[in-house]
Amino acid sequence: MIDFVLVPVDGSEPAAAALDYALEIAATNGATVQLLYVANTNKPSLTQQAGSVVDALEQEGEDVIADAREQATQQDVPVTDDIVQGDPREAIVEAAEPEFIDLVVMGTHGRDSLENYVLGSVTEHVVNACETPVLAVRADEDARQPYPYDDILVPTDGSDNARKAMAFAADVATQYDATLHLLSVVDEPALGAAVGSSPVLDRLEENAQEIVADGADTAREAGIDDVETAVETGSVPDTVRSFATDVGADLIVMGTHGRRGLDERLLGSTTERVLRTAPVPVLTIGAAAE
Repeated sequence: MIDFVLVPVDGSEPAAAALDYALEIAATNGATVQLLYVANTNKPSLTQQAGSVVDALEQEGEDVIADAREQATQQDVPVTDDIVQGDPREAIVEAAEPEFIDLVVMGTHGRDSLENYVLGSVTEHVVNACETPVLAVRADEDARQPYPYDDILVPTDGSDNARKAMAFAADVATQYDATLHLLSVVDEPALGAAVGSSPVLDRLEENAQEIVADGADTAREAGIDDVETAVETGSVPDTVRSFATDVGADLIVMGTHGRRGLDERLLGSTTERVLRTAPVPVLTIGAAAE
């Protein structure tokens, strides 16, 4: 059940897209939206107005929050809000404690002094550090935000984190009576020359088939009848993106770490590149998520 959805807002177009999407989810689930504006203390914001020193960012935050609150009210979604000072990365993670928040919805870009904010810094940090699932929304012209869900894609490598992601995706698929697509990708570029060996490639593809078959069995045991599996060879981010388009996926659910382990996290490579280019929202499950 989703009862509380955290939405960081900053007045940018990606944040606005994330808010629109979050309000749809909240309305369907009868959830409350928690609006969060972070006055970034990493850059100067004090200014002189009418003889008083005021924090321009906090003042801007009040305007941003007011607009977002009005939008939520128009859609009959209950809302709370908070304006805090600090590093946006840490402030969002702190606000997203799983005891209080069930889902974080945020845009993949936003603001900083270069007008080029989030991915690679804030969103990457939140996705990696947050114990609560994070739903990243792109606002680019080649991206769409379909809702509710008919087709859900789960890229999996059989790791513990991938299993967590699949379990979460299974719950979502059950709620929306959606088809679950399980995809395992043999990462040809990462393997280099070794993949050219037929015995090596055959063994890797066989292992990938076992991974998606086990996942499908688990999904069916959870009550999902409509499960499809696939094994592809190629670059993982490119394959995930193209496969999502081919099957008409409405949502991608994936873990932030894979078989390379926590010390060599996938985020910053596979997961980050999927976030940057996915045609639909990406819901990430961190290694710390329960």
